[in-house]
Amino acid sequence: MKIAVAGIGRMGSWLARSLEEDCELAVYDTDGTRLSAIHKAARLRNLKELADFAPRLFINAVSLQATINVFREAEPFLSPDCLLCDLASIKGEIPAYYQDSGRRFVSIHPMFGPNFADMDSLKRENAVIISESNPEGAAFFNAFFQRFKINIFSCSFAEHDRMMAYSLTMPFVSSMVFAANVDSHAVPGTTFKRHLEVARGVLSEDDRLLAEVLFNPHSLSQVEKVARKLDFLAHVIKARDYEEAAKVFEGFRKNVV
Repeated sequence: MKIAVAGIGRMGSWLARSLEEDCELAVYDTDGTRLSAIHKAARLRNLKELADFAPRLFINAVSLQATINVFREAEPFLSPDCLLCDLASIKGEIPAYYQDSGRRFVSIHPMFGPNFADMDSLKRENAVIISESNPEGAAFFNAFFQRFKINIFSCSFAEHDRMMAYSLTMPFVSSMVFAANVDSHAVPGTTFKRHLEVARGVLSEDDRLLAEVLFNPHSLSQVEKVARKLDFLAHVIKARDYEEAAKVFEGFRKNVV
């Protein structure tokens, strides 16, 4: 299959490297220096060159805020039957774009950010394939993810963004609460170091991505839930109520089993 990948960042480069052995591949990025990491692909100087390459699948792996704009820029140079693919962690307005474009699409979300996942061993990682996707595109990525023994989930666009309010907002907010209270003069223990590593990983993400995760319409209720839990924990601490503290800890343990 002829595949073009736009956006050779951390996830885009992993996808391109994983596809270049089995597909006729072309890659594009506004930062041309990134293309040198993909050895067996044609390197596009601009999106207009998509017309000559004529991909059957166009994977849009640019940043979340640029995804729709890049689709619109690429569209005039793609054949009508070319499958569109996005990797967005929050789908937001992307479903409306697909509907307006009238094009076939496959929407996926590899839930293993390169900051934390071992990209050479993804056996226990997860990926989502949106259920409204074109069957051919869904079958392609189902087979692709199975190569790496990645767990595959299917859900609708709406279900995906509701789920991400829990799966992304909760850990992001937890890391932000930690980061907001880090004292550079503290002597870090093992637990502190592990939390610090996670917080640094989260905060190394693009600011726009972090904001989009928090601005997901379903995220505010999760943030408010965290605030309520912290308020109750503060109440237990002030009361020095060992019995209530034990109940709280037991609840936490049940949640993480």
